[in-house]
Amino acid sequence: MPSPFPGMDPYLEGSLWTTFHFAFGAELVRQLAPQLRPRYLALPVERLVFDETNDVAITTSSFYPDVSILNVQPPIDQISVERHTAPLQLATVIPETVPHVSIEIRDTANHQLVTAIEILSPTNKRGDGRLEYLTKRRRILTSTTHLLEIDFLRQGQRVPMQQPLPDAHYFVFLSRADRRPILDVWPILIHEPLPTVPIPLLKDDPDVPIDLQKTFTATYDLLGYDLLINYAQSADIPGDTPTQEWMDRTLQSQGLRDTH
Repeated sequence: MPSPFPGMDPYLEGSLWTTFHFAFGAELVRQLAPQLRPRYLALPVERLVFDETNDVAITTSSFYPDVSILNVQPPIDQISVERHTAPLQLATVIPETVPHVSIEIRDTANHQLVTAIEILSPTNKRGDGRLEYLTKRRRILTSTTHLLEIDFLRQGQRVPMQQPLPDAHYFVFLSRADRRPILDVWPILIHEPLPTVPIPLLKDDPDVPIDLQKTFTATYDLLGYDLLINYAQSADIPGDTPTQEWMDRTLQSQGLRDTH
């Protein structure tokens, strides 16, 4: 059964994102490969990015009492030693490595990196992971490599732009090496199908189109997300009120959400 949503499925933006990210990247390669042969190859490339949770519990009330209260400590010899025999058992924050998959299109003659395709993940859009991604992005933008960025996540920071982006749920950005700093931008609303976008190659070769909706649908069907997602429950990533109301109506119209 296909996704109940006409474009990106917002239920994939949460805990299922890593599975979708890998499978969508693999399907992009599969869709592109026949169009690129024999002059080009589409190669998946994996790298590890450190991510750190923002859920750090810090309590300051016991460290900084109100200055108007005089805290009189008992003499040291009156303090029970038993207070210090059992240490607290608390968890610290340890960064975890998160795998990211990008796609490199290289020519078969010289193995030159022609086009980089990035499917943005939550770690690309926050904290140290964002800084790592922006460093990589800067290297590409100052080279002769084209860059296609696919942002199917509503949360997190967008890529840096000189002008404000339009109000949309998802974006695709294409930076052609010969047109920088101007980007082609596809704003995508949640109720719209995903677009078909061009993949630029070397100067004398025409663009290759990639149908992102077709790629998404094939990914969704292959992994059987209809058997995994419980649409009767709320999505991991909630929407603003209009978005959430639209999601509820869409699911109700297909019998996947109680009308009450």
